[in-house]
Amino acid sequence: MSTPVVAAPGNAGFTVITGASSGIGAALARQLASAGHRLALVGRNAERLDAVAGACRVLGAECHIGRLDLRDRDSLAAFLADLEQSGPIDLFISNAGILDGRRNGEAVEGAAAAHRVLDTNLLAAIDAVHMVLPGMRARRRGRLLFIASLAAFAPLPDAPAYSAAKAGLLSYGLALRDALRGQGIGVCVACPGYVSTGMSDLHLGQRPGEISADDAAARILKALGRDRALSGFPFGLYWVSRLSLLAPAFVRRLGMRGLRFHVGN
Repeated sequence: MSTPVVAAPGNAGFTVITGASSGIGAALARQLASAGHRLALVGRNAERLDAVAGACRVLGAECHIGRLDLRDRDSLAAFLADLEQSGPIDLFISNAGILDGRRNGEAVEGAAAAHRVLDTNLLAAIDAVHMVLPGMRARRRGRLLFIASLAAFAPLPDAPAYSAAKAGLLSYGLALRDALRGQGIGVCVACPGYVSTGMSDLHLGQRPGEISADDAAARILKALGRDRALSGFPFGLYWVSRLSLLAPAFVRRLGMRGLRFHVGN
């Protein structure tokens, strides 16, 4: 799949990507670098983040990096505030996330794992958006992109907190799109299915319809470029997931039987 053209801001604005050190985040960074975006990459793994930034610079992009955990709100706020001094943040991509859930031999995920997932995948993501939203609203210009998951529509019994966080991110993003309508700020929510990433390697079970991170990034950027409210893929799994909540409980259980998994260490 060819990379869609997502126009870089014409006013030397920044594109911020959280969770940029691997997977979909790294693929988005490379494709946006090719399109001329001025990047700010945030991630926890310094070595991988430096490698992604290096690849983006080879593609001609200016690239700033923030080696930090999204849950470190103070450090993230300071990084974003410093960035705004060099140029406005025009596109914020909320991509950072972790996968945790039921371990082998467990019936359900532990409370500590659930709390960590909800804080990282939902609460910290919302906090981060509100660090950049005031500037966008003042300028009446900007775009927000949330990376959710098909688990937002079809809750995974082996990862309840992950499913809840992605469902929350989906609802929050769609509600925010309507709340900001008419203020010059676009909001898009992407719900990928199974994507081949380092995080997906923790998912020990079947992954039907799995695609590469580069393919996922291209589909996401295509939807962003068209200002779509919601993008889900692959097509078949997306619509099965959306319709699953309308199905009787026993039908959902039968459908999920082949998708049971546990999380590796």
